[in-house]
Amino acid sequence: MDLSHNQLRGNLRSELAVNLNVSWNQLEGPIRSLPSIRSLSLIPTGGGSFLDLSNNKFSGSASFLCTTEVSYLTYLDLSSNHVSGELPDCWIHFQQLVFLDLSNNSLSGKIPTTMGYLFRMETLRLNNNRFVGELPSQLKNCTKLTLVDVGENKLSGLIPEWLGENLLNLSIIILRSNQFYRSIPPQLCHLTQLQILDLSMNNITGIIPKCLNNWTTSAQNGHSSPSILHYNRIQSEVFSLELPYEYEASLTWKGVKSKYKSILGLVKSIDLACNKLSGEIPIEITYLVGLVSLNLSRNRLTGQIPSRIGNLQKLDSLDLSRNQINDRISISISRINCIGYLDLSENNLFGKIPIGTQLQTFDYAYGGNPLLCGEPLPRTCPKEEKGPGQSVLVNEDDKDGLITQGFYICMGLGFAIGFWGVCGTLLLNRSCRYTYFNFLTFLNDWLYVKVEIIRQRILNK
Repeated sequence: MDLSHNQLRGNLRSELAVNLNVSWNQLEGPIRSLPSIRSLSLIPTGGGSFLDLSNNKFSGSASFLCTTEVSYLTYLDLSSNHVSGELPDCWIHFQQLVFLDLSNNSLSGKIPTTMGYLFRMETLRLNNNRFVGELPSQLKNCTKLTLVDVGENKLSGLIPEWLGENLLNLSIIILRSNQFYRSIPPQLCHLTQLQILDLSMNNITGIIPKCLNNWTTSAQNGHSSPSILHYNRIQSEVFSLELPYEYEASLTWKGVKSKYKSILGLVKSIDLACNKLSGEIPIEITYLVGLVSLNLSRNRLTGQIPSRIGNLQKLDSLDLSRNQINDRISISISRINCIGYLDLSENNLFGKIPIGTQLQTFDYAYGGNPLLCGEPLPRTCPKEEKGPGQSVLVNEDDKDGLITQGFYICMGLGFAIGFWGVCGTLLLNRSCRYTYFNFLTFLNDWLYVKVEIIRQRILNK
């Protein structure tokens, strides 16, 4: 029964039906119970049921989840309601669940440990609630998980190593806006299918792991399908069908939080913004040529922008702002022709901004780097740029900029070496001394004339 996307109001007063979709209505009040064993008695082994109550105004406690001893639900969506309180620890009765979405409610307390019994679960979305504590280690038993979104809660502790050791099918990890701390575990590099990693707005320290190039999915261009689909099999004595559902994820893109569903398969993103990461940006990140978004802003990163950053031809958004990057902007960045958002502001960048198809259109992208010059900044570059630790003098009378202090030093050294190389040989040969002194007299007169000519030209200018 599909009654979704209407304007239904009121309460659900009777027991919920099997395979019911009432999403996107205006239903309200508490949910009394889930479908009972009696309602599902005709579903054979291997079948399942579907319940979508999302995007309504349901309220009250989440205790209704334990009103049945055994549930054959494979798809349960209670997202975007007003359900509150702690989740009951009775998930051992939901071992058929493949899809669980409780996001955008007011749930609190710790994530129940019995969720570790959801061995078939592929999607877990608990984001935008008030959960506290650590991610329960029992979740490492859910080895079929491909999407984990627990962002925008009050979770704390270390980022679990078992995410990369046990859940090898993960393609989307979102831990955004929590209180996780310490370093990024290198075990995450084992997740070869990972295409979205969002650890932004936490208290993560340490360096960015150098093994990111192990993410083979992100190191490939494109995807087999724009959306990521899963098929939920519904079966009874009289019919059998598969209902598709699309994966969905909320991401911060170009500074704006957006939901991605129909094109989620095309999104390959790393967001580590607003942490306390230090060290250099690993050059290995440039092997992820399928990336379309990279946000490392608001950290304590130093060093340089990787010289191979231009390999990321698919980048649509690059944000390295508010760090301590201290170098010239790599000229290879001009090779990223499709970039639509760029922010390198508030760093210690210096030198000339490379000329590129898009680079001169981002006038906001270079602020807070007083030693940068060139378009689109109003500060023009001198003929020889001066960066930190450099001191270069320029002869302003020389229009081609080649006659510098270094030129005169090299010329003097070359003259001295050549002079003594020739003259030393002559001094050893007595028969040549007379010729040698005549040669010196001629050379002295010639140099005097040339110096006078150059001096007169300078005075005339």
